[in-house]
Amino acid sequence: MTAFKALGLEENLLKAIADLGFETPSEVQEKAIPILLDRETDMVSLAQTGTGKTAAFGFPMLQKIDVNSRTTQGLILSPTRELCLQITNEMVAYGKYMPGLNVTAIYGGASITEQARQIKRGSQIIVATPGRMKDMIGRGLIDISKIEYCVLDEADEMLNMGFFEDITEILSHSPKDKSTWLFSATMPKEVSTIAKKFMHTPVEITVGAKNVGSDQVTHEYYLVNARDRYNALKRLADANPEIFSVIFCRTKRDTQKVAEQLIEDGYNAAAIHGDLSQSQRDTVMKSFRNRQIQMLVATDVAARGIDVDDITHVINYQLPDETEVYTHRSGRTGRAGKTGVSIVIVSKSEVRKIRSIEKIIQKKFIAKEIPSGMEICEVQMFHLANTIKNTEINPEINAYLPNINEVLADFSKEDLIKKVFSVEFTRFLNYYKNSKDLNISGGDRNFSEDGGDSTRYFLNVGGKDDFDWMSLKDFLRDLLNLGKDDVYKVDVKDSFSFFNTDTKHQEMVMSVFKDFKLDGRQINVEISKDTGRSGSGRSRGRKRSDRGNRNDGGRRGGFKKRSGSSGSDKSAFKGKSRRSNERPNVKGTGGRRRRNA
Repeated sequence: MTAFKALGLEENLLKAIADLGFETPSEVQEKAIPILLDRETDMVSLAQTGTGKTAAFGFPMLQKIDVNSRTTQGLILSPTRELCLQITNEMVAYGKYMPGLNVTAIYGGASITEQARQIKRGSQIIVATPGRMKDMIGRGLIDISKIEYCVLDEADEMLNMGFFEDITEILSHSPKDKSTWLFSATMPKEVSTIAKKFMHTPVEITVGAKNVGSDQVTHEYYLVNARDRYNALKRLADANPEIFSVIFCRTKRDTQKVAEQLIEDGYNAAAIHGDLSQSQRDTVMKSFRNRQIQMLVATDVAARGIDVDDITHVINYQLPDETEVYTHRSGRTGRAGKTGVSIVIVSKSEVRKIRSIEKIIQKKFIAKEIPSGMEICEVQMFHLANTIKNTEINPEINAYLPNINEVLADFSKEDLIKKVFSVEFTRFLNYYKNSKDLNISGGDRNFSEDGGDSTRYFLNVGGKDDFDWMSLKDFLRDLLNLGKDDVYKVDVKDSFSFFNTDTKHQEMVMSVFKDFKLDGRQINVEISKDTGRSGSGRSRGRKRSDRGNRNDGGRRGGFKKRSGSSGSDKSAFKGKSRRSNERPNVKGTGGRRRRNA
């Protein structure tokens, strides 16, 4: 409390801090609060998620506004509904001893009429998502012409989500002499652009180094074949019985699919993504905070509202398209002084992305092995032993002990221990006794930046044939009967293209394309000397709104199978199901959780 008082905060805020149980300010609070209280200035603050940024801008704003005025004086923009509501709740808690304070949340998915009614009653502070805020300003329902303070929270994420134009439009209705405080975990060029456009000689504070990951988080990667990704996820969950995690997928479709598979396989899991209603999202998040859900599968956008301090693991089921996004993901764990683990499950073609992320976060990933079935059995047995050891005896069991003792009278202590532990051990042993090793063999772990033992091919089709990188990749993986991660570095030019596979597939690729025709046209493949280092067509020409929302199974453009085609092409779109055969039918406690109703 003394430490917060030293920052210059008033008594009414200090009382709220005491109620909240805050003892010492975080580094970002220690650096930002005195500056923002002392002078009217713009500020750029770079700090990781979970470092206390809301209090860093919230306390100064509350101390500076006039609660006796009904005029809107402060605006806080945040990227998602969840984060908007979270900030609103925190601001209300910080200002609980400020009579007359009104903080209003403005976000999509709720009644715009009710939100307008709250604003009309008078709100000194508005917390809003950019889309709904722009809409209400356009309708004349909100007046921000007299605001004195504007906060852009999670600025990098708002810009990644394509809100630059919305933010520009919103701020055009605000005074030029207001103080703008920008808080961001990373500093990509888009954030620099917005800082230059809307801010005047801002003070810059940095907690840690720019774009660097938290020291509280350990980074690990597990190398598996793409088809084994889901089975690897299950083994990692079973090897960590106390897991409380967020699992990241790139698309809404994959997020829902992985969550449904986990639930079917007996885990306490749920999905959160943009297709859920606000009520559904609230229900999922409540269950997650109460630990009724241990594995929350999320898209990057939906995860912006997750504010839980004791997440043990972040699992990157799929790496993000933008390497900077990894910093946000890993920031979900290792919060509030606790340690955490950020796990990446990768196929061989993705290892080069690990190297790119290491450069950004300035930390090395530890290469780990997916545990074997016997290792998981051992972990689960000792987990059960510790659970029994730490369980408090319920006195109500005494009434049943005579009958229990009678049933077990013929067994020694040693036999009883064996029987109790055999229940858990046998369950996992039966499931894992014939399981295969999911790890790619040792020598395959030494990769160059380009992904290691890889072959690059030249193909005589391209953009003129209605292919883009996505449709060509889909065409190739179906034709070659490969997994979606086994065809990579697809680069589509106007009249030709390049793609890569692991060298072990080279003979098969050349064989499939030998005398391959489509509508009478010869489709040629040659091994290329091009390295693909200049970047692939995968990232060029894509609109930001396409990221994370496409259906990976979809096919745009490209050749379509027609009657009269050469017999060589008849397998072109015969996709085979790659659904996992490693399905448990087990219930119970430990790493395998009972399905929720």
